Amino acid sequence: MSSLKRVDPGILIAGLALAGLTTHGVLWLSQMPAPWLNVPLFVVLALGGTPLVWDLLVKALRKQFGSDLLAGISILTSILLQEYLAGSIVVLMLSGGEALESFAVSRASAVLDALARRMPSLAHRREGAELRDVQVSEIQVGDLLAVHPHEICPVDGEVKEGHGQMDEAYLTGEPFLNPKTPGSRVLSGAINGDTMLVIRATHRAVDSRYARIMEVMRESEQRRPRLRRLGDQLGAFYTPVAVAIALVSWGLSGDPVRFLAVLVVATPCPLLIAIPVAIIGSISRAARRGIIVRNPAVMEQLDLVQTMIMDKTGTLTYGLPSLTDQTMFNGFESLEVLRLVACLERYSRHPLAGAIVSRAQAEGLTLSEATAISEPAGQGLIGEVDGHTVQVTSRAVAARFQTELPLGAGLECVVLVDGQLAAHYRFHDKPRDESRLFVQHLGPRHHIKRSLIVSGDREEEVRYLAEQVGVLEVHAGQSPEQKLAIVRQETSQAPTVYLGDGINDGPALMAATVGIALGQASDITEEVAGAVIMDGSLIKVDEFLHISHNLRVIALQSAVGGMVLSILGMLAAALGYLPPVAGALAQEVIDLAAVLNALRTALPPARPTDYQDANAGL
Repeated sequence: MSSLKRVDPGILIAGLALAGLTTHGVLWLSQMPAPWLNVPLFVVLALGGTPLVWDLLVKALRKQFGSDLLAGISILTSILLQEYLAGSIVVLMLSGGEALESFAVSRASAVLDALARRMPSLAHRREGAELRDVQVSEIQVGDLLAVHPHEICPVDGEVKEGHGQMDEAYLTGEPFLNPKTPGSRVLSGAINGDTMLVIRATHRAVDSRYARIMEVMRESEQRRPRLRRLGDQLGAFYTPVAVAIALVSWGLSGDPVRFLAVLVVATPCPLLIAIPVAIIGSISRAARRGIIVRNPAVMEQLDLVQTMIMDKTGTLTYGLPSLTDQTMFNGFESLEVLRLVACLERYSRHPLAGAIVSRAQAEGLTLSEATAISEPAGQGLIGEVDGHTVQVTSRAVAARFQTELPLGAGLECVVLVDGQLAAHYRFHDKPRDESRLFVQHLGPRHHIKRSLIVSGDREEEVRYLAEQVGVLEVHAGQSPEQKLAIVRQETSQAPTVYLGDGINDGPALMAATVGIALGQASDITEEVAGAVIMDGSLIKVDEFLHISHNLRVIALQSAVGGMVLSILGMLAAALGYLPPVAGALAQEVIDLAAVLNALRTALPPARPTDYQDANAGL
C-alpha cells in the first residue's frame, strides 16, 4: 500500500483542461455548430473550474489573497461573460501551476521509504553453533549476530570476533573505512567490508543510531519551513488592487460591464505563467551544468539567503586524508622511514594507510615486501621490512619514550623502528582547491553575511580546516540531532543554505531554507535536498547561486512589468476605453511579452561564475 501514491488533483484538472481545450480546437476546425462546440469547455469549467474556485473561496475566507484568487474571480467572470474559452484557459493555467508545485515539493514518505529500504529486515543471530535468520525487530541486547561481507549492520553493537572494516560515512560523514577489531563499536546502518564480523548487540533496532536518525528526519520533515513563492508575494499586492479598480469603475459608472472588462484585463497571467516559465528555464539551464533541482521553490529563495552553513568532509574537503607533517627523531632519515612504513601499510586496512602509501609513491620510493605482519590489540601494526622491525602505533604507546611529540589538529600516528622512536606523522583531510576562494567571495558577490562549518569531526580538525578556508564560526563534534538544532536556530534568524552530503546531513538539509547536496550523495540526501550538485564542486554551487539570482531578476521583470502593463490596461477599461474583448486581446499581448522575457532564463550567460574574479587580489 505504501507504494501507491495519490495523484494530485492539480495534475488531474490540468489534464482535463488540456484535453477539453484540445477537443474544442478539433471541433472548431471541423466547424461544429456552437451548442456542441462549447461542450468540452462546459466540462472543463464544471469539473475543473468548480473545485478550483471552491478552494480559492476557502482561501479568501482565511484572508489568504494570492494571484490564484484573482484567477478564480476571472473564471467566474468568464462564465458570466460567456467567454468559456478564456475561462478554460485560466483553469489550465491555474491547475498547471498547482501541478508544478506538487511535482516540485519533496515528500516525507519518499525520504522515509528510502531509509527503510536501505536497512535489512533480517539479521543472522547465533544460536549455539548455528546461525538463524530472524527479524531485526526480534533482536535483543546481548544477542550475537553475524554481519556478512558487504552487508549493512542491523543494530548498534560491539565486535566480538573478526577483523575488518566498515564504511560509516552514511552516519558520521567521515569518508574513511574504519577498522574493526574485537572491542570496536559498530553502528547500525554502516556497511561491512570484505570479512565477516560477529557482533554483540548493545541496542535494540528501535533504539539504534539509524532508527534515531529516521526519527529526526521524520520530525524535520514535519517542521520543514514553508517557502512563500514569489508569485504569491506579488499576488498579495496585485489581487486587491485589481479588484479595487474593478469595483470603483463599476461604482462610479454604474455599468457592470466595466467591472467585467477590468477583471478580464486583470487575469494574472504574468504571475501564473511567466514565473513558472522562468523557473523551468532556470531548471533546464541548471541541469545542463550538472545541477539537479528537485524543488523549484528553492531557486526563488537561494538569492535571498544570508547565512551559509557547510559540512566539512566531502564539502569543503575532498574526503581523503593526506600526510602533511613528518617530525623525525633519533637521527632517522624521513624518506627511509616513509619507505619502511609504506611497505608495511600496503597490507593494512587502516584509513591512513592509503595516505602513507600514496605519499611514498609520489616520492618515487621502491617498496619491499613486509613479513611477520601482526596487529596486537592496542599495539598498532607491526611487521618486518628489510631486516627492521617497524611498528605504526599511537601516541599513547609511544609515551614510554618520554619525548615531547608535536601537538595540533588532524589525525596522527607514531612510527617505531627497531624499538626506537623514529617519526611522528600528522594527516589532514585536504581542502578543495576552490574552498578558500569560494568562501571569501560569498559576501562581496552574493551578500552572504555569515558562513559556518557544522561538522561531526573532532574540533581540532574542524578548526584547522576553518583556518585554511577562512571560516570564522565553527561547530564541531555535532550529531545529526545537534546539526538540526543549529540549522533551525540559524533559519529562525535569517534565510539559510546548507551544503552537505550523507544521511547524517539529511535533517539539516531539510530544515534549512535551501538544502544543497554535493557529490554522489546517497538516495536519502537526494530526497531531502532542494538541489543536488552532481560533481560536488563548489564552483557549481557558485553557478547555482548565479542561476538563482538571474531567475529572480528576470522573474521580477516579467511579473512586475506584466502587472504594470495590466494595471494600465485596467485603468483604460475602467474609463471605458477598453471593452472586454479588446481587453482580453490586450492581456494576451502582455502575456506574450512577459513569457518571452521569462524565456531568457534558459540562455547561458557569458560567464557562469565569478568567484575567481572576486578573489583575484587575494
